[in-house]
Amino acid sequence: MGREDNCVVVQGYTSFWNDCISSGLRGCILIELGIRGRIGLEPTGMRRKGLLYRKVILKNKENTGDALLDEALKHIQNTEPPETLQSWIDYLSGETWNPLKLTYQLRNVRERLAKNLVEKGVLTTEKQHFLLFDMTTHPLVDNQSKNKLVKKVQDAVLHRWVNNAHRMDRRLLSLIILAHNSDVLENAFAPLSDDDYEIAMKRVRELLDLDFEAESMKPNTCELMWGVFAAFSK
Repeated sequence: MGREDNCVVVQGYTSFWNDCISSGLRGCILIELGIRGRIGLEPTGMRRKGLLYRKVILKNKENTGDALLDEALKHIQNTEPPETLQSWIDYLSGETWNPLKLTYQLRNVRERLAKNLVEKGVLTTEKQHFLLFDMTTHPLVDNQSKNKLVKKVQDAVLHRWVNNAHRMDRRLLSLIILAHNSDVLENAFAPLSDDDYEIAMKRVRELLDLDFEAESMKPNTCELMWGVFAAFSK
């Protein structure tokens, strides 16, 4: 999506041509479960498996209180033997060739997230008329929440750039990387001047060019988060 697609967010729907968002949202769900300490990756062992080939293990089966997170957690909890991180990204996205694993797919994630934001007063619900059909959309109630988030993302790679991924907030770092891989990050940079836009994209590329395997081995980090980054960057 380019700069001209920024209006799509306000209109309440995402581009029909963007098929990256669904898997990106599943990646966010896995990272959030990892940050909350509910799941993690199996120990590397002597052979030091790559991040994508290490199995996702349950660390804490206590519910989070979020329906989507708890649904994913239940799938992981009830799977024996454990599956690899790459497999879970495929399963939750419904992109597996194994028909026995299709029950693990998280369905209607975008719509469920939108309804949750409607309940919180961030979005509203409208009918959008297209040429051949009507579609339920969820426009912003006002631009305040969006502008606040966009400013936070912009500041992270401009005015508050720390040049060290491990000093960044994990959720913000995840948002930047997965938004890029879901082809929606440019929307946040669309209002920037040309010079700031170039700086922002250069610093995003620096994050994307990190050695995720090496970063995952540093102390006090979330290995599963780096594993998800690796999955979406291959």
